[in-house]
Amino acid sequence: MEHTRAAWLTGAANAAEQQGAGNLLRVVLIVMFLGCAFTAWFLLRGYKRKDD
Repeated sequence: MEHTRAAWLTGAANAAEQQGAGNLLRVVLIVMFLGCAFTAWFLLRGYKRKDD
């Protein structure tokens, strides 16, 4: 079996196709990050107001 860069790249591409949950996990992480940022903004915006 010949170990070349082309063979390694082909194997990596084949392995990447077999991983099905990668895109779903990426979307879940992005939505979770945006949700945390929005929640922090919503909770912290009340501290900016001054009750004089």
